[in-house]
Amino acid sequence: MPPQGKNLTAVTEFFLLGFQSGYILRFVLFCFLLLVYCGTVFGNLLIIVLVSTSKILHTPMYFFISQLSISDILLTTNIAPSMLHNLLNDGATISFSGCIAQFYFFDGTEACECFLLTVMSYDRYVAICNPLHYVSIMTSANCMKLTMLSWFLGFSITLLDTITISMLIFCGSNVIDHFFCDFIPLLDVACSDTFIVQVEVYLLSIPSIFIPTTIIIYSYVNIVLVILRIPSSIGRQKAFSTCSSHLIVVSIFYWTLFSVYVVPSKRQTMTITKILFLLYTVFTPLINPVIYSFRNKEIKKAA
Repeated sequence: MPPQGKNLTAVTEFFLLGFQSGYILRFVLFCFLLLVYCGTVFGNLLIIVLVSTSKILHTPMYFFISQLSISDILLTTNIAPSMLHNLLNDGATISFSGCIAQFYFFDGTEACECFLLTVMSYDRYVAICNPLHYVSIMTSANCMKLTMLSWFLGFSITLLDTITISMLIFCGSNVIDHFFCDFIPLLDVACSDTFIVQVEVYLLSIPSIFIPTTIIIYSYVNIVLVILRIPSSIGRQKAFSTCSSHLIVVSIFYWTLFSVYVVPSKRQTMTITKILFLLYTVFTPLINPVIYSFRNKEIKKAA
């Protein structure tokens, strides 16, 4: 409930501060991030097109990579355009409904990415630990089911978060010291009690973050144990090369995820927080297609 005895009006829009600095620095950052955004969209679209058109890439692994590229495009397109507008105007307003929608699609695509990375680790687990049954397990139908389940769970779980946050009372200050609408900045400007929302988010993080993380760790522990039992060094290198790209992508994703949500200290300034979020929301979607392009001979051949 809002504070008693104060005449506070319900907030209908928020003001995103973004990166507060001089015009020249903001313009340079605008040009740089615009190039990053264009490179992200182009690189991920190239992956999607190559996987769709090249027969040598019609395998479960590359199908999941294309789905990850779709997720990366949705994520960066949800954040980057408003951030670029924010940079040019030294802050920008966003409607209440627009802010909630931005949060929902950001949260949804991130949850989907967690599930997709989990499915990809399972694919590598079956390929290396159970190769004789790989074709019968990772059929086209099963791959489609796993992908649809990842998208469904991602946007279903985060819908609960979004509905609960949208029901909070926002009054008084509408200034958000961030470049997009996220969970913590929204709670900071809420007038009503946020305890239930925080508990709900932590509970929902169990199926959306911690269980997928556990599956990924379990898969790669078994993969490493199997690879170490291969007698020849060439065989070990060949086996590891089939999952090294995915392992790098998983490491980058979870490093940035835990950096911005799990381990930030109270001494950490908002500038550092925003830089970490830039890595998480803008640069990671750019790095993913680069890693897969440089480390996969099949994609190089298809290109």
